[in-house]
Amino acid sequence: MEDIKIYLEPTEAIDSGHEDVRRVAMELTSPFTEEAEKAQALFYFVRDRIHYSVYMVSTRFEDFVASAVLAWERGYCVQKAILLAALARAAGIPSRLVLARIKNHRISRELVAQTGIDFFPSHGYTQFLLGGKWVSVTPAFDKEICEKSGVPVVEFDGVHDAPLAPYDLSGNPYIEYIEKYEPQADFPFEWVRSKVVRIWGEKSSWLTMEASKGHKMPLTGYVFRSE
Repeated sequence: MEDIKIYLEPTEAIDSGHEDVRRVAMELTSPFTEEAEKAQALFYFVRDRIHYSVYMVSTRFEDFVASAVLAWERGYCVQKAILLAALARAAGIPSRLVLARIKNHRISRELVAQTGIDFFPSHGYTQFLLGGKWVSVTPAFDKEICEKSGVPVVEFDGVHDAPLAPYDLSGNPYIEYIEKYEPQADFPFEWVRSKVVRIWGEKSSWLTMEASKGHKMPLTGYVFRSE
């Protein structure tokens, strides 16, 4: 069994020692005694209370810090995975990050036009060490956005992997995992940044669309305008 200490320690991005992260982790897990139940509580909090927005993609390190994502109550898949890992560590559950290249067959035409791609090169999710094995969980899409989009909501039973579904609710192709990369004890910022900057250019997380005004996408030349 590998040394799990590194999967319990706080880092600059996975700041599980931050008072707000610790407080929320304790509030969510204190009703439970079993680690699986605690992990479920953390998963559902991040899945639904932290709303998904692809426009939170960023090339700035500070936008990925777990406590910041918690305060914003929104993020995209990598930010949500980092927060979930931080909450787990704060609750004493070993956790790590996994990045993958995926194709979303339901990606909107607008986003394809804006970014110039029809896949995600650095999708992120979390792994918990539960019952002596690593369990993958994907808190990216909140229940509300899934129901509006007609895609399955990811459910986690505390035991089995909880990935994004391969098919939508109509049986059409949805998520295809093209390549999964080595799990990470810490957030590999420079690697993620190298993927993001080619598509989005230099940008921070956009909490509102007004913040996007005038931003130019490097691959398409698309210019965002405030709505």
